[in-house]
Amino acid sequence: MRYEVVLPAAGSGKRMGAGKNKLFLQLQDRPILIHTLTVFEQDANCTGIWLAVKPEERTFIQELLTAYGMTKVKGLPAGGEERQHSVHSCIKEMKEVDIVLVHDAARPFITQEIIVRLAQTAYEKGAAIAGVRAKDTMKKVTEGVITETVDRESLWVIQTPQAFRFDLIKEAADVAEKIGFLGTDEAMLVERLGHKVHIVESSYENVKMTTKEDLLFGEAILANRSR
Repeated sequence: MRYEVVLPAAGSGKRMGAGKNKLFLQLQDRPILIHTLTVFEQDANCTGIWLAVKPEERTFIQELLTAYGMTKVKGLPAGGEERQHSVHSCIKEMKEVDIVLVHDAARPFITQEIIVRLAQTAYEKGAAIAGVRAKDTMKKVTEGVITETVDRESLWVIQTPQAFRFDLIKEAADVAEKIGFLGTDEAMLVERLGHKVHIVESSYENVKMTTKEDLLFGEAILANRSR
């Protein structure tokens, strides 16, 4: 199933405490961003990559793309204040395609197997997101006091990619912009339209590089995969 992918890459990465865009930090001598891009660069079903970037970082990112032979990037539109705005800026520039994936640029360990299942489910159902089952006991807490132990059997930890038919995600993003609604992810925008979003089971390795500890996990994953 052919698709194009949007990668919001204009974040500040404050929780990483790196003093620069965390996507430029390295895992095994390659920037996180390049690890992520390589997954889609090597996927024959991916027909285009869109990166929402900070204008002041555009030149550096273009240099990275050239240095590492990334050929599928179709555009580098300016990112917005929020992730949702960055994704929408890319969607506005896209020509109509069958399927659009939205993926965290800081999740470099997604596999093509999961991508295939997401794209196929989105093509058949309209919307699909990656997730894993909650492993820990979940508690609801109010003002520092536990008020409920939540049944984790029905709880999933949501990841990316999130995959949608193009017309559906474009409508959802357009409506959200029109009414000034800010969601936590693209699936929430689609849910507001009354459309069902389906879950595709992902991998616990599909972690997001958010804190310094995550970099340790990332190095371990790469070392394990290289073996």
